[in-house]
This record gives sequence, structure tokens and C-alpha cells, in this order.
Amino acid sequence: MESTARAPGRVNLIGEHTDYNGGLCLPIAIPAGTTAHARPRPDGRYRVSSTMPGAEPWEGSLDDAAPGRIDGWAAYAAGTLWALRELDVAVPALEIAVDADVPPGSGLSSSASLEAAVAVAATVGRVPLDVLVSACRLAENDVVGAPTGGLDQTAVLHARVGHALLVDFANGDEPAISEVAFDPADAGLDLVVIDTRVRHAHADGGYGDRRAECERAAHILQARPLGALTTGELASRDTGAQHLDGVARRRARHVVREVERVRDAVDTLAHHDWAAFGLLMTASHHSLRDDFEVSCDELDVAVDAALAAGALGARMTGGGFGGCAIALVPRDHTPRLRRAISGAFAARTWQRPDFRRGSPAAGARLISGDDQVR
Repeated sequence: MESTARAPGRVNLIGEHTDYNGGLCLPIAIPAGTTAHARPRPDGRYRVSSTMPGAEPWEGSLDDAAPGRIDGWAAYAAGTLWALRELDVAVPALEIAVDADVPPGSGLSSSASLEAAVAVAATVGRVPLDVLVSACRLAENDVVGAPTGGLDQTAVLHARVGHALLVDFANGDEPAISEVAFDPADAGLDLVVIDTRVRHAHADGGYGDRRAECERAAHILQARPLGALTTGELASRDTGAQHLDGVARRRARHVVREVERVRDAVDTLAHHDWAAFGLLMTASHHSLRDDFEVSCDELDVAVDAALAAGALGARMTGGGFGGCAIALVPRDHTPRLRRAISGAFAARTWQRPDFRRGSPAAGARLISGDDQVR
């Protein structure tokens, strides 16, 4: 039986690099995403293809999609099929065609969107979401080799329209999820997503370096997880024999303060205090720029120009080293914000940025097939 599934991209409102540190994140899904169409094959083999430029089709057995045997974009798609089998989910031989409108490497979770769309289409919505999250993470971590946490897969599979997800990774691979109402449009605000067009890949070294630095800080501080510490506890532990060097201290300080910012952000949303929420966004960006050192010139310029044009707050979103920034701006200031950022990029002879509205969208779903995702 044929099936078609759609999975969104995501924007992380606040809570960056906290998932693998046992902390809190606050993502939303966005309308852009990935569509996967699956149909059975009679020959026992698997094939994945994509309309993405440069994406060569791949065909083989699930053993051919195991870690170390596949690379490129197909590692995400076919790797998800392999991961489902590893989790004892029966996956018949399939041909899967993929189309996407979330740009790869933009910091909008194109990889998790691809994995989730393939997973839902391949299982025809018959497998619980938590199992699909695990399969998508296994594909990304083991097949692709990207040492990411579970934020992206959790967000794109569990998201709800009009809501952010408060995801607590204190229990590691079994995060606690609660919904937080998030409707800036109702307050006359736009959440503008600014694509700097600087591309990144989580399988590159920078992301893994940050994770290793956080693990080293947690080991020195005897803190498992690092995201469970308060600012006061971090200061009291960073003494004597447990003294952190400069890099480890900056990484730990970002994580601990970022988790506190997420808590504060949820409180501001409950009180509809959008100005305070914006200030937290900007503080998060400064921390990612200065303490975690995952921003870049283009992201910093986009954030600074957005704030100068009247944004209540702005920050990079995603793992960093390129990708997108987001800005929370009164709707009547949005055209001015776009002009200001475009002008700032043009003045530096950078590629023109792209803009989209970040309205909170639904998570992965089956479009056609005989069941619905549970």
C-alpha cells in the first residue's frame, strides 16, 4: 500500500545546545518541511530518491544502509529505514521519493524533517511517535555520524499548531514534553526567520567539539547532567580541584544560564510579556556568540540589524556556524526589518538573505494511508 507523509522543519525559540546537556529547550515546528511518498517494491530492495539538487538516488538492502556503508543525503533517508529495523520495526521493501522546501544546512532541522517524513511514510503511521523519534535519532547519530541531541526529532514529530514544546532532557533519551501556547500573531507580532544562506553540517567538527567540551566541564564539576546545575551551583563547584579552564567555564556558563532563560521564557509567555521574551532571546544570542562561540559574522549582523530596526528580540537558531536567525518584531516593523538586514548584507557584499514567517505548525503526519500517527 502506498503512503505519503509530511514532516515540518523547526525553529528553536530558545534553549540551544541544552538537549545533550540534560537541559530545557523550547522549539516550534514551521510550515516548511519534507514530503515523502512510499510505495512497496516486489524485489526485496529499497530505493530512495529526492528532488533536492545534487541528491543522487540510492538503492540497496538495509544492510547497505548501516553505519559506515552509506553517506550523503541518503544516509538520513535510508539510514532511518535501517534504524527502524534495528528497533524491531518491520519495514517492507520500499521505494521512497522525497521532496523538501526546508533548505539543507539552514539551521531549520532539514535532516530531522527528512528522517521523520521517511519514518512516518515507511510505517504508515502505525508506530508510536516515541519509537519514531528513537529511530530518527539513531539514523542521525550512528549512520550519519552527527553527534546531535534529541531536540530536532522530538520537535518535528511532536509539535502542535499554535504551540511551542517545552522539552526537558533531564532523563536523557526519554524527555518530558509539555505544550506552551505560542501565538505572536495574536499580539500583532511576527516571528521572522532570517536565512543567512551560510550553510553548516552537524557532522562537521564544530558541533562535536562543543559537545565534548561540555562533557569535559560536566566531568570536572562532577555534574550529571550539566544542564541540571543552577548558576549558584556552577559558581560553588568551579573552585579548587574542580576549577574549570576558560573554555570549559564559558561552555558550562552558557548551558546553565540558557536553561534558566528557557524557564524564564516560559513564564513570560504565560504572562504574555513579549518584550521580556524578546530580551531573553537576545541574551541567548549573546551567550551563544560569546560563551559558546557558535555564531558567525552573518548571524551577528542579522541579529544586530534586526534589533536596530525595532525587533523586540533576535537570536541565532539551531546548532550554529551558519544557518538562520529569528527575530520577534511588531508586524508593522517587519518590512523595515527586512530592508535593514538586506541592506546590511549588501553593504558587506554578502549573498542576499532569505526571509520567512515562523508560524507554529503541526508535527509530522500521514497525508495518505490507512492509519493516523499516534
